[in-house]
Amino acid sequence: MILLKGGLVVDPESETTRIADVLIEDGVITNIGNIDIEAIDNANEVRIVDCGGLIVGPGLVDVHVHFRDPGFTYKEDIYTGAKAAARGGVTSVVLMANTKPSVDNIDTLNYVINKGRETDINIYTCASITRGLQGKEIVDMDALLKAGAAGFTDDGIPILDEDVARTAMEEAAKRGAVLSFHEEDPKYISNNGVNRGIGSEYFGIGGSDRQAEISMVKRDIDIALETGARINLQHISTREAVDLIREAKRSNRGKNIHAEATPHHMSMTEEDIILHNTLAKMNPPLRTEEDRRAIIAGIKDGTLDIIATDHAPHSKEEKEKKITDAPSGIIGLETALTTCYKTLVKEEKLDILQVFCKFSRNPAKIYEINAGALAIDRTADLVIFDPKKEWIYNKSQSKSFNSPLKDQKITGDVVMTICRGKIIYENL
Repeated sequence: MILLKGGLVVDPESETTRIADVLIEDGVITNIGNIDIEAIDNANEVRIVDCGGLIVGPGLVDVHVHFRDPGFTYKEDIYTGAKAAARGGVTSVVLMANTKPSVDNIDTLNYVINKGRETDINIYTCASITRGLQGKEIVDMDALLKAGAAGFTDDGIPILDEDVARTAMEEAAKRGAVLSFHEEDPKYISNNGVNRGIGSEYFGIGGSDRQAEISMVKRDIDIALETGARINLQHISTREAVDLIREAKRSNRGKNIHAEATPHHMSMTEEDIILHNTLAKMNPPLRTEEDRRAIIAGIKDGTLDIIATDHAPHSKEEKEKKITDAPSGIIGLETALTTCYKTLVKEEKLDILQVFCKFSRNPAKIYEINAGALAIDRTADLVIFDPKKEWIYNKSQSKSFNSPLKDQKITGDVVMTICRGKIIYENL
């Protein structure tokens, strides 16, 4: 048994926060309130954790994560990815399908699911929308859903053929499945990972024009409203895309339109690519301060209803290549909650409850995962966060360390992660 004493308990499901104790027994939350240790049977077996001044919330649910397994395990594997997640207070993840082989078949899907069961966190995975991520032939959705796919995505590669995108949405709508879309049209991109603006000018390259995202977000919203498909527009980076999503959500069929904000797009701009070089190169790229402000506004008003990291490990050797050759992507699991707290709560005065709504409850509901609540009789997946703890981000549980926050001093840290009632990370 574990007794968490005196923390600020945040439950996004009931939308409440209060100072309380939380009792965990046999993997389940059995009591919340002012709990007398003497009244607990076998009190001598209880691990008491002083949570005074700490935030106790449901474990984070990250529905956009790359663990690179199978095929690219020199960057990350399911075991190391799970450790990085635990370090960041993430107890449930949904993996992307752009592995090698891609998750377009039952054998690869089973490999990922079974390996995930060997970890301390809850690991789910999407299957790809198209076979081999080629953007042409739709996968066997029925077979993959029956085998345990959490949804479908060709993340990393946009689906350029409008007919294929429409067919995928029609088929997914029939089955109530979630489709996640990577929204970047390559015809607007000369060199990806860097915004077409001061960053591209600094490096003397073409960069990624904002229309790459805007055009595809508009197309896929139109198709989704037409078909009724449940879609997740991934890692939104532009003001115009936020506006399009906001307008769509106000329509009669807008309830099935969902969209992600990443910690890096809410906290950084194109100026950071100049400062951090390839460690801040990502798709879509960091854009302008106006875009960053629009993303924060979208988070505040619910237009962007999911926070997700797009945790994307790459090796040191890959990231040390020149800007045009290095791969796009950064890791983010270990620092996501810290970044959200700093940017949204401390700077933008957003209630911590809203952070947990978007980083735990909402993604859990959209992907139909049993998570996202801190309540009696619910599974004890929890994160304990110290908003005042200072630390240096100089080591990573991930195999890779491609983060623009590397070696920086940070305020606010996860000090304990509990999954299924077991302490899986602790640094009190």
